[in-house]
Amino acid sequence: MSRASRLLKILRTVARYRLDELIDPTRLTTVQKAALAPLRLRRPPDMPRAERLRMALEELGPVFIKFGQMLSTRRDLLPKDIADELAQLQDNVPPFPETQSIAMIEQALGQTVATLYAEFESTPMASASVAQVHRASLHSGEKVVVKVLRPDIEPIIRQDIRLMFTLARLVERHVPEGHRLRPVEVVSDYETVILDELDLGREAANASQLRRNFKDSKLVYVPEVFWDYSCRNVLTMERITGIPVTDMQTLRDKGTDLKLLGERGVEIFFTQVFRDNFFHADMHPGNIFVDATDPADPTYIAVDCAIVGSLSEADQYYLARNLLAVFQQDYHEVAKLHVECGWVRPDTQVQEFESAIRAVCEPVFERPISEISFGQLLVYLFQTAARFDMEVQPSLVLLEKTLLNIEGLGRQLYPELNLWDTAQPFLENWVQERYSPQAVLKRLQRQAPSLLEQLPQLPELMLENLHTARAPNWQPGRQTVHRTAQESQDRPPRRRRRTLLAGIALGAALLTAFPDMGQQLAQVPLLSWLLAGVGALLLWPRD
Repeated sequence: MSRASRLLKILRTVARYRLDELIDPTRLTTVQKAALAPLRLRRPPDMPRAERLRMALEELGPVFIKFGQMLSTRRDLLPKDIADELAQLQDNVPPFPETQSIAMIEQALGQTVATLYAEFESTPMASASVAQVHRASLHSGEKVVVKVLRPDIEPIIRQDIRLMFTLARLVERHVPEGHRLRPVEVVSDYETVILDELDLGREAANASQLRRNFKDSKLVYVPEVFWDYSCRNVLTMERITGIPVTDMQTLRDKGTDLKLLGERGVEIFFTQVFRDNFFHADMHPGNIFVDATDPADPTYIAVDCAIVGSLSEADQYYLARNLLAVFQQDYHEVAKLHVECGWVRPDTQVQEFESAIRAVCEPVFERPISEISFGQLLVYLFQTAARFDMEVQPSLVLLEKTLLNIEGLGRQLYPELNLWDTAQPFLENWVQERYSPQAVLKRLQRQAPSLLEQLPQLPELMLENLHTARAPNWQPGRQTVHRTAQESQDRPPRRRRRTLLAGIALGAALLTAFPDMGQQLAQVPLLSWLLAGVGALLLWPRD
């Protein structure tokens, strides 16, 4: 289908469902109103606006369906009725022909299906928007599933994304609060997600990392990847047998400990985010199964690892402190942390922001604990911060989406689940352990090679700082001014100070970096801190 014909189909669908009613007419120019006038001759369907939008996306096909699914997670940006309706979108795509699937596998892996697999079921067991899955067995006896990308799906997706950008710009310009919704940014995030899903090699790597992170754990099991039978558009993984997490009747019939299962879901989330900094960001019920072989000790099984998330060390730390402050209803701390970590503008009035947060959170905390949605509270917090020009980062959006999924799943399994009791001790221990002397020394040890590389520059820096200290009125040369200005643009003063402090601790890092010096360090533990202190006096910035 050409781009013009595809655009025509989109416009017809928009007209059929009268999606123009989502646009504020007062924001339109005379020419734009004239262009939309023919649509107003058609009577709108007798259904709510959110349902019309959902049905339009379903009619436009897989790419728009997945976009609607992702958009539904942006509850910080959408009206509640639209977010709820879009959350109902499901992939329901007919499979592509078996001959095409087999041909793609053979072309990608360079051998016939009969040579590659002892058994291969040509009829797919599942079919989704970008791929379909077949059962198979290896000659070595392992039972596997083979995931195959849809043929020619990438050009279609790229074409639709270009059209989405066009529509997003129109929304940003003409829909009420369109600028705050940042539709172009949302489409850009979606482009990254959907194109990553087209690389099954990336999904395989994500699955391998998650499997390694939870090796020998009772929390979650991730199927094994068979790399000799996988590439960019074919993925062969261990076939799992488990109970769909939505099959509550079977779980109850087996006597599964649903309370433990719900608590483990929360523990998995916080372990991935804070221990590993690598979390499965698509943990909707269709991707989760339960191994209830031992009903008293159930284990999750996670599949489809195409979408993962991670946070910067700074965001990780500030998120933990923000969550703890929310637990303690310390709204001043929440507001201060948002400013300190740069999530809102540095000139934000902390007292004003604190008052806005309190107005949102206090009604929530008045409810019984079983009725409080921690994920929804995070959404409210982001919505409030948006009024203070908070730039929502994609990593935080993925985190918010994952938390909503995990909490919803946990409450489905065990309605009385107290997510707070599970999360608060985890966060307190994480903050305490992360900034213990042992943890700090361990991070310095990891950074020692980089610090050693910069060691030759240390005397020059020391002399420069001493010279500056002795001559406070000294005016640096043009080159130094330029360098200082550039450094100020590269990172804010607080972060520059922290970076220098990491360099200040060079003496401690050098001592702890080498195993054969460990015994000497134990005998003279004050030496490392003495070196760090001397470095602090010499290198402390004077801006």
